[in-house]
Amino acid sequence: MSRVWNFSAGPAALPEEVLRQAAEEMLDWHGAGMGVMEMSHRGKEFVSIAEAAEADLRELLAVPANYRVLFMQGGAIAENAIIPLNLMGGKGTADYVLTGSWSVKSHKEAGRYGRVHVAASAEASGYTTVPALESWQLSADPAYLFTCTNETIGGVEYPFEPDLARIGRAGVPVVADMSSHILSRVIDVAKYGLIFGGAQKNIGPAGLTIVIVREDLLGRAMPHCPSAFDYKTVAEAGSMYNTPPTYAIYVAGLVFQWLRRQGGVAAIEARNVAKARLLYDYLDGSGFYENRVDPACRSRMNVPFFLRDESLNDAFLAGAKEAGLVQLKGHKSVGGMRASIYNAMPIEGVAALVDYMKAFAARHG
Repeated sequence: MSRVWNFSAGPAALPEEVLRQAAEEMLDWHGAGMGVMEMSHRGKEFVSIAEAAEADLRELLAVPANYRVLFMQGGAIAENAIIPLNLMGGKGTADYVLTGSWSVKSHKEAGRYGRVHVAASAEASGYTTVPALESWQLSADPAYLFTCTNETIGGVEYPFEPDLARIGRAGVPVVADMSSHILSRVIDVAKYGLIFGGAQKNIGPAGLTIVIVREDLLGRAMPHCPSAFDYKTVAEAGSMYNTPPTYAIYVAGLVFQWLRRQGGVAAIEARNVAKARLLYDYLDGSGFYENRVDPACRSRMNVPFFLRDESLNDAFLAGAKEAGLVQLKGHKSVGGMRASIYNAMPIEGVAALVDYMKAFAARHG
């Protein structure tokens, strides 16, 4: 069977080059006589893999020297607890900007560990936009301000970087959940105190969580924070306080190498802009489908859309599967359809989706 065009929101498609290399090295990594899954995480072979992965990630994102890169576990959902456990203790309050399902869940979880304040919310719009930075109302002295800069379910992406200096709050660390668009666009890491993301969308297999944290934010963990989740402990142990997700780190490293071969983040961002424009332009002009997100805040990675006649949903999905286009059903909390077009999705896959959508509309319009 030939490979399908996989529009899954995560775990998501990986670059075919990466999958082939991982397959070739499965039984024998670089003459070691064993695969990466079988290696000691403290052996020289795996240590070299982890060091190269971190170095490549630092280069791709231009991570400043005063930030630590941590390879952790538990996914972004676990970070919703790990972040307040590490950062909230001294001040007891954290601010949250609510732009969709994931930031709402993050806000709720943080409330288990201290006081939470809603600095801004897009609830009134049905979470279809990002509140203007100038409208954010921070509390008096928050430990941090939390953002989810790309809402995977709702398809809302920040059209700006949350630079709090613009509203006179430069001293507040910005925390950003970038799970579903990290490495898809150029960012200024220095504008954030902490960036995190689950790997299973744009980086590699599920099981690995990337955390990029400024060094001055280490050592603030609450006394009851588990040692394995204390950022300072993890940083001092080189992400090997406990056994890390070794194979996921290895595949992530292959993806970082692949990204470098593509020309880096700026080059992949240009491709992502072209892919998103192709799909959104068709949606906007079709009359048969619609996207309900504020055009200024549409995600380049996750594109939700609806058939104006939703009685055709099942037929649309069945026909798409026959055409080799899979994982297009929208999240159960939203309905409709969703095409996730991460870095690994080539523009040919997006073009195939648009062609199918045109043909389906012609038959049923």
